[in-house]
Amino acid sequence: MSDIVNGLGRATAYGALGLVLLVLGIVLVDVLTPGKLGRQIWEQRNRNAAVLLSSALLGIGGIVFTSIWTTYEDFGKGLVSTAAFGVLGLVMMAVAFLVVDLITPGRLGATLVDPEPHPAVWVTASCNLAVAAVISASIA
Repeated sequence: MSDIVNGLGRATAYGALGLVLLVLGIVLVDVLTPGKLGRQIWEQRNRNAAVLLSSALLGIGGIVFTSIWTTYEDFGKGLVSTAAFGVLGLVMMAVAFLVVDLITPGRLGATLVDPEPHPAVWVTASCNLAVAAVISASIA
């Protein structure tokens, strides 16, 4: 029975950390794009913004999953490792966003929240997932 209680405690801690990292991902995408992201997606039904945010959340979720899956035996060390890799993933996604913005015409953030569908959102979403895959692979 103590194994179950211990497992529930660890799952709660990792779950809370994962939620914090996901919220940070939402904040990051909101900072990188003009306007309020919530309004863009939920009120204006902007598909570009939804795809961009979804890719960031899937990427962070993948990093957190991989970090937990390959975690250290020491619970504290595993929790810190998961936080560190999650934050690294967020930073690297932001850097990749800025690099793509530098090498493409116009302002990427404005393009990605334009109400008209734009192929740049798929490139940026793919970049988010690729960065997350690289970070995830580095964990194992």
